[in-house]
Amino acid sequence: MVRDPLDYDLLSEALRAPPRRDDIDVVIGTLGPIAAPELCNGLALPIVRFDQIYSFDTETLIKSIPRPEKIDAERFEPIANDVFQRLSQLADNAGAQDEHRVLNYLAVCYQDIYARTAEQHAANDSLDSVEVRPSRLSTTRRIYDVIFSYRNRSTDVVTKFFVRVDATEQFPFLVTKISPYYDC
Repeated sequence: MVRDPLDYDLLSEALRAPPRRDDIDVVIGTLGPIAAPELCNGLALPIVRFDQIYSFDTETLIKSIPRPEKIDAERFEPIANDVFQRLSQLADNAGAQDEHRVLNYLAVCYQDIYARTAEQHAANDSLDSVEVRPSRLSTTRRIYDVIFSYRNRSTDVVTKFFVRVDATEQFPFLVTKISPYYDC
């Protein structure tokens, strides 16, 4: 279901030929009720009202990320691709939960996580885990801390960084840039 005729323009601009396995489609909108089966060839599908649609392929996204000066492109692109694939697996979702929306936002909109991971990789650290949890600052707004843990390949020492994202409204946004994280 579309809100107004302009939504058809968004849909037509999102079309590309032919689709590939690494195509990414980001839809920002509202998940509505289930449509009657007679409207969808016998299927009971949710009605989606969208406000924005982004379509691109992984390679284009990775090449658009500014790389840190001290990391050459040959090393950066595979690392950035690995980070994107891992976040995509974590965020393999319909964006119905705030935690998923936060990961989706970071994967396609926050370039510093890719640079941080490349820098940690150059320091012999590997991305070990990504955790999303409600922030202690979350009172009237739905704010989440996303914690990136890096494990040193030689010493097994774990270094953590985090970003804080507000998911209160339709469009999540960054509250705190990537910073060192300390367990309390």
